[in-house]
Amino acid sequence: MIVKCQDERSQIKNKAKAMKILRARIYERQRASLHANRAADRRSQVGTGDRSERIRTYNFPQGRVSDHRIGKTLYAIERVMAGDLDEFVDALTAEDQAARLAAEE
Repeated sequence: MIVKCQDERSQIKNKAKAMKILRARIYERQRASLHANRAADRRSQVGTGDRSERIRTYNFPQGRVSDHRIGKTLYAIERVMAGDLDEFVDALTAEDQAARLAAEE
């Protein structure tokens, strides 16, 4: 990154002014990079909200709950609605561990 400053008659004042501008530009670049990283993290966690990104489907007439992230379907909607998500949590944990092991290799 290059900064020039020829506003003042004094070389020392120009140098000081150029250093302030350089410091501001470096700070702005770092702030923008941090903001972009945070935005990318949020986007990856939240998604777009499209119907194709659904996580779970509750089908009350059939008593079915499907988790689309892992492809698991349970015919126990009453238990799931009561808060018994252990089967889904266990399957998601196993899927996450498998994905992390595959990423390490």
